[in-house]
Amino acid sequence: RIPEATVGRLPVYQRILEELLRSGTTTVSSELLGSLARVNAAKVRKDLSLLGSFGTRGAGYDTSFLVAQIDRELGLDYVWPMVIVGMGNLGRALAHSHGFIARGFQVMALLDTDPKIIGEEVGEVVVRHLDALPDIVADQPLAIGVIATPASAAQGVADLLVESGVHSLLNFAPKVLTVGPEILLRYVDLSIELQIMSFYQSRRSTPGSDVMPVIRSIGLTSANLD
Repeated sequence: RIPEATVGRLPVYQRILEELLRSGTTTVSSELLGSLARVNAAKVRKDLSLLGSFGTRGAGYDTSFLVAQIDRELGLDYVWPMVIVGMGNLGRALAHSHGFIARGFQVMALLDTDPKIIGEEVGEVVVRHLDALPDIVADQPLAIGVIATPASAAQGVADLLVESGVHSLLNFAPKVLTVGPEILLRYVDLSIELQIMSFYQSRRSTPGSDVMPVIRSIGLTSANLD
């Protein structure tokens, strides 16, 4: 079992490695990767050892091979069909994100309840009414549901997603959701992130204050990645 703290660091390592590849770096040491990720080299080696033994002492890691191994461990060698519920500014921005396709996430459905939006095409996907969700899932099983609705609608949307068979939820709404223990639920709440930044910002001038954290997962379910 890979610890949640390590899972939270793997995408950061991956992003760094991809940038190194684009710059022509074909091998990378744990010291360099740790320096760029702001963690110590021993922690990098421990994290990567959980994926397998493919580092060479004195030579480091093959950058391209390491990216492929992290992709495999993160499940990015699959295509994960998604539904986005809520076609406000945030939902539209997510629907237009090219990062989803690049990472193996495919937006298969867009849902809303506003009659003015139903039938509109966003990112080559036609917006349908939320009531169509059970039929959509019957035709195309969906792996992930993204909730980008106002807080007042989020719990009802989560309930409908779960009832329709979508058991992995990514919630952008500023609302703590109640779901069963079998549901994978992650939060992305920018207001929480700003409050955490406020905490560290207010202590910047305090003598002996800790180094500012760099790597952390986002939201209420985040693990301690120190």
